[in-house]
Amino acid sequence: MSEVSTHDGKAIVIEPAISWAAIFAGAVVALAASVFLSLLAAGFGFDLAAGGLSTRRSLAAFTPELGASAIAIQVISAGLGGYLAGRLRHPWLAAHSDEAHFRDTAHGLITWAIATVAGVVLAASVLAPYAEQLASVTSPTSTTAADPARAAHILVQSAFFTAVGMVLSAFTASVAARVGGLRMEDMHAKGRASRGD
Repeated sequence: MSEVSTHDGKAIVIEPAISWAAIFAGAVVALAASVFLSLLAAGFGFDLAAGGLSTRRSLAAFTPELGASAIAIQVISAGLGGYLAGRLRHPWLAAHSDEAHFRDTAHGLITWAIATVAGVVLAASVLAPYAEQLASVTSPTSTTAADPARAAHILVQSAFFTAVGMVLSAFTASVAARVGGLRMEDMHAKGRASRGD
């Protein structure tokens, strides 16, 4: 919400640089979309559930296709959340276009960060009660001799795909927020023109 202040007899509009309501709405949508897309991928046979790489079975089943699917889920959900954050933010009538560009991309990046941290906290809280069961599943048994070099290689690959997905999804959220902000500005301009303002 904008505030009006006076300085030397002139009215100055003070606009908040950040719209927390839009950011939190985008973060919630990004997190929900990520959960939905992960469940959809699980329906197609991909093991992308939270903690999916915490068991020997899931590490042995890791493939580049699985990593690419995880990246796609991150990017799509971050783009949706970022666009929503940019579209829902309040208008910055007095901001220069470069400043509006920065603010929109910052909205997208903050949306991505909140959704990522919330997702990690949610996954940790869901998996905490099952820590003993996961430990028993991941402990080596006498019937299966795990190859430590292969396990380390797969773990590195999964970490690489996760990192790439995080970078791409942060970038996507920032760009999508700017696209949403531009669309919102365009709609406000059309509304003012139709009213004759």
